[in-house]
Amino acid sequence: MNFEWFVSRRYLRAKRKQKFISLISLISVLGVGVGVLALIIVLAVYTGFTEGLRDQIIGVNAHVLVQSYDGVIEDPDQLVKEVESVDGVVAASPNIFGQALITSPYNSTGVVLRGIDPASAVRVIGIEGKMIEGSLLDLNREEQPAGIVLGKELASTLGVRVGGRIRLISPNGALTPMGIIPGIKSCVVSGIFETGMYEYDSTMAYVSLVTARALAGLDQGVHALELRVDDVDQADRVAVEVGKKLDLGYSVRDWMRINQNLFAALKLEKAGIFIALDLIILVAALNIVSALVMVVMEKKRDIAILKAMGASTGQIMRVFFYQGAVIGITGTLLGVGGGLGLCALLKRYKIIELPPNVYPMSTLPVQVIPMDVGVIAVSAILITLLATLYPSWRATRVRPAESLTYE
Repeated sequence: MNFEWFVSRRYLRAKRKQKFISLISLISVLGVGVGVLALIIVLAVYTGFTEGLRDQIIGVNAHVLVQSYDGVIEDPDQLVKEVESVDGVVAASPNIFGQALITSPYNSTGVVLRGIDPASAVRVIGIEGKMIEGSLLDLNREEQPAGIVLGKELASTLGVRVGGRIRLISPNGALTPMGIIPGIKSCVVSGIFETGMYEYDSTMAYVSLVTARALAGLDQGVHALELRVDDVDQADRVAVEVGKKLDLGYSVRDWMRINQNLFAALKLEKAGIFIALDLIILVAALNIVSALVMVVMEKKRDIAILKAMGASTGQIMRVFFYQGAVIGITGTLLGVGGGLGLCALLKRYKIIELPPNVYPMSTLPVQVIPMDVGVIAVSAILITLLATLYPSWRATRVRPAESLTYE
């Protein structure tokens, strides 16, 4: 044990005359611990929310979307063969987007219609795994009326179940000399899905390509191709390769680009939360400064004796630097341990429930990223170490001749 560490340990131990200083040191440790704990929990919840939102979006939508600048892809089958030959593309499926008024004997509302090829769509989008009744493949029914798959909340709003009848009215219909005749189609509910995201479950419905073309006024072709890639985090790279494969008449966008405003805002908010909660650690660091300054004032005589015995300026600084470091590191370790423990409890027992019509998940999401924990711990330790510099410097300014004059 070196000289500086030995003296630091002696100063950290409470004595009768130093109980107030020791209390401030304890408060400093708790302040650092609470700040680190709060940062870990808040960032874990925020990361869980962001990842959950991303999974919800990707589960319903494709990883990459290919659209024609003309508005319609005339030969989707040939285009599917071309894009599926690109390295990284797992599957492709044609899609028709539209909006319509959906009515039942009990209610009516607006709906976002997506015309799909069920056989290829099950390989591209994750709706099949979210079906609670029926299947996407039931859309390919031969008998009339045509099938439709509704979100759970939409089905509840319309008051229908599987086997119920609804009617679709689209503003895009057939063009005649008398004008555009709205497309009207009767359908039977062949399935109900639940994504857990209220916006999708209450406004989205799936129909076959034949039904979608009739409502959209298309004789042939589709609006877009939806692609699934083998690595969702590399979707942007695959989108670039698909763009190179196709001619300039197509727009190719990955899910990150389509939702870039949303995720950019979430990333900015996460940085803001990190900075705001770091202020808690900064307050604790100020407590460390005050505690060490009080120790320096209390120990002027001891410091003077140590300097008179030959202790160098660097050794005196290290005595108080080590003392502050112990407070900061102890508080950080307590905060990391408490934060990870609470995150584990929240993740395992799902204590906090969220209203599903407000949030895209039903329980509080928690996801701990080791890098986030490391950044929090390092930043807390750095802040507390910086807080020790001024008191340590003040200790070196003590002059033995003045302090020991009347001793």
